[in-house]
Amino acid sequence: MSGHKIYGMAFARIYPMYVAKVKRKGRSTGELDQVIAWHTGYAGASLDAALGDERSMEAFFAQAPALNPARELVTGKVCGVQVETVAEPLMREIRILDKLVDELARGRSLEKILRA
Repeated sequence: MSGHKIYGMAFARIYPMYVAKVKRKGRSTGELDQVIAWHTGYAGASLDAALGDERSMEAFFAQAPALNPARELVTGKVCGVQVETVAEPLMREIRILDKLVDELARGRSLEKILRA
C-alpha cells in the first residue's frame, strides 16, 4: 500500500472520533455501530475484537467479515473529495465510511444511510 498515514492508524484510535462526532449531533453509538456493520460486516463481538486488538485501518478493511456491495452506491463529497472518484481501493473504503458517518451526524435517517 502507499504511504498514507491513516492506513497504519489503529481503527480503535479512529472509532472514538466517530463516536464523538455523532454524539455531538444527538446520534447514538448504537446507530454508528449499525452503519459500520452495514458497510463492513463488523457487528457485536467482531467489532469489539477489531477495537480490542488495535488492528490498523488497512487490516480492518482487509479482514472485514462482509463488505456490503451496496456501499458502491455511496456518493458525494467528504473532506472535499468526491467519494466515487477515489481510485485507491483502501482509501475509497475509508472515505465511504467517513461519508456514512457524516450522513449520520447530519441527521439523515438510518434507512437512507443504509440505502434500504
